[in-house]
Amino acid sequence: MTVITDYIEDTDVKQQPQLTAMYQILKKLLPEATEKMSYGMPAFHQGKDIVYFAAMQNHLGFYPTSTPIIQFEDDLEGRYKYSKGAIQFDYNKPLPADLITKMVQFKLDEIQHK
Repeated sequence: MTVITDYIEDTDVKQQPQLTAMYQILKKLLPEATEKMSYGMPAFHQGKDIVYFAAMQNHLGFYPTSTPIIQFEDDLEGRYKYSKGAIQFDYNKPLPADLITKMVQFKLDEIQHK
């Protein structure tokens, strides 16, 4: 068990499949990252916090910070609700694993080249 799997286990059973899927995607993309809780949300940290996610009442909140959202805004527009630092993924739809992968890789590359 990790702090993130404990978090997922404590959420509503209806939210757990999406949270588990997000966790598995991020774990695969970030095998060297430390898992922690930050701002009350699961986070992956590798030199800096890379990405956060959280169970919200009606959606899974994904927080890759602002630069990946700006970079991939064309992929988000018209498909997902999003703001400067957050994206909402509907619990009743499959997660966009390819988009999540691109955003996390972009963020990781950004951190490593600063």
